Amino acid sequence: MRKSFKYKLYNQKNNIQIGNLIDDMHQVHVHFMKLQRRYYRLFKKYIPKKRMNKHLTKLKRTTKPHWQSLPSQACQNVLVRIDFGYQKFFDNIEERKAGITKKKIGRPHIKPSHKYNSITFTQAGWGIDGNRLHIRGLDKHFTFWKHRNWSGKIKTVTIKRDTIGDYYLALSCEDTEPSDHLPKTGNRAGIDFGLKVFLTLSDGTKIVSPEFYKKSLNAIRSASKTLSRKQYLSGGWFRAKQHLNRVHKKVANRRRDWFWKTALKLCKRYDYIAIETLNLQGMKKLWGRKVSDVAFGEFSQILEWQCKKFGKTFAKADRWQPTTKTCYKCGYKNKDLTLADRFWACESCHTHHDRDINAANIVLQAGVPVS
Repeated sequence: MRKSFKYKLYNQKNNIQIGNLIDDMHQVHVHFMKLQRRYYRLFKKYIPKKRMNKHLTKLKRTTKPHWQSLPSQACQNVLVRIDFGYQKFFDNIEERKAGITKKKIGRPHIKPSHKYNSITFTQAGWGIDGNRLHIRGLDKHFTFWKHRNWSGKIKTVTIKRDTIGDYYLALSCEDTEPSDHLPKTGNRAGIDFGLKVFLTLSDGTKIVSPEFYKKSLNAIRSASKTLSRKQYLSGGWFRAKQHLNRVHKKVANRRRDWFWKTALKLCKRYDYIAIETLNLQGMKKLWGRKVSDVAFGEFSQILEWQCKKFGKTFAKADRWQPTTKTCYKCGYKNKDLTLADRFWACESCHTHHDRDINAANIVLQAGVPVS
């Protein structure tokens, strides 16, 4: 079993050197992305990862001698990311030609410097002693908040920088100790997502979203207005930008904390949980900020992880499954049902339905376990 452990680095003067190292890795990323484009323009071919690694070694001896001071495996990981992006792009082209999917994945783009915020080490270039991380290329130690121990063998070490300048250490470990499974309850539940009621369960339970973004709108508007009054790229502009990012980060942290606690409560109560698959991009076009505030996609990922962690069964219903207009008892389809109808009666079996509870029961029946 593979598992990741995340720790926050203390705010210390040495952190600026990590930021400089990430910026240097961004230069490697830009160079090879431009090289790929130029090579395709001339020869209509893609440079494979093996040849990129050889070219990187050559550059260190010739035109880029300053890259020799960079951690070699971290540089190689930059090339692994580029190769992974192109392979996904090529595989998507083949799948669309074969009719397997209609989803289009675009060609990899050059990341701007403010979006390139991580560096990954594999077997070498790092060392950990207690709660101190040592990066050999920098010859510095960085202290992190070790709030829990990790287990298993560390395979990769990733340092990430967020939008407000905080740094986090992510350890990816394999052969980790499995989590204790929760006791079985014998209960099953289907979940219907909604905008007015966040979660409606097949047993009639309803959970309303706190809507953290909506509650923080005044603080976000105030921070945005302050930013708009600053001269672009001035010192005051950067401070105002960081303040706005801090407000958004607080909203995201509160929402994520509530998601983890809600998912844990569901796992303690049910052994089998089925959810519906939604077209979130289409929903955002219709309802905008509301969909982003409730964050169905993020909650689905957290719920799936919690189910795997505690030995519960997680299932998904097909996106095209008619959950709203179908009676879960007899299968009759009410084609005249509109979005304004919150309750309806089945003309076949004469059952009176709450629209959302009926949809949750259909999701429960149609759910296919995720392996």
